[in-house]
Amino acid sequence: MMAVPLILDVDTGVDDAAAIAFALSKGANLIGVSTVAGNVPVDVATRNTLDVLHYFGRSDIPVHRGATRALVASYRAATEVHGGNGLGGAQFPESGERAASLAGPAFIIESAAKHAGDLVLVMLGPLTNLAIALNVRPEIVRQVRQVVVMGGAYTVPGNVTPHAEFNVYADPHAAQQVFDAHWEQLTLVGLDVTHRTVFSREAWSRIPTGMDGAAGFVRAIMERTFTERDMSGFYLHDPLAVAVALDPTIVSGTPRLVKVHTDEVHRGQTVALEGESRAMVATEVNAGRFVRDLSETLGLPLVDSVVGHERAE
Repeated sequence: MMAVPLILDVDTGVDDAAAIAFALSKGANLIGVSTVAGNVPVDVATRNTLDVLHYFGRSDIPVHRGATRALVASYRAATEVHGGNGLGGAQFPESGERAASLAGPAFIIESAAKHAGDLVLVMLGPLTNLAIALNVRPEIVRQVRQVVVMGGAYTVPGNVTPHAEFNVYADPHAAQQVFDAHWEQLTLVGLDVTHRTVFSREAWSRIPTGMDGAAGFVRAIMERTFTERDMSGFYLHDPLAVAVALDPTIVSGTPRLVKVHTDEVHRGQTVALEGESRAMVATEVNAGRFVRDLSETLGLPLVDSVVGHERAE
């Protein structure tokens, strides 16, 4: 899988940043990153992405600024979780690079044609860019090898409302378009599995102050979570989706037809129905194996994987 061309589509907040770090540290063939409005406005997400890539010495990877707002729904940020700058208030040296001239959806379309049959898309934010790409060039469904979506809450409560997970809530119309498309392979990594994967405060506290590299990066972006917000753990939503793209055996699930509520009362609610579908809704995860792999890859202290679940975000 390491040679497979990979695109991350991000709204770079804390867990997106950790996911980028994980993908780079795993040696993934990251051919580019597209950004979208979600956790933070798209300009902030784009700047954060450029700076994260710069931190890890990968300014050669192009960043493509994408959609500024949802297809239909009103915009809602998640700065209460990710901090005003999206990176938990952590400050890193600013990259001298700028976003590429090609917009996010156009980059997805171009890459699908260039890497037909091989491209893997890992969608870590609202699905606006991919929905736009689908509307412009429907044939990408036959060109993309696999789509992994971090999104949805299928048998568990949501994290932005009692019904909805944030990424789907942010653009429910885009999510429905993506879920309805006939992809070769579509894996939906929702809260059902991401809420079983936690980086704990105990593990974070064991990272030495002033450390550099990936471990120092994680310490910086998660500091607000464990100090100002006093949480016991941080859910590894986006890093898990990256892990699934690199090793699909980390999760298992069931093919389901997924319907997304777009009305305001139940906005973003995902309902998984029986029926013929290529969408696999992840229902089980080998959390211990994943957290261990993440910790070893990023040089993080390894703590019992059940620690930190009592009050995580």
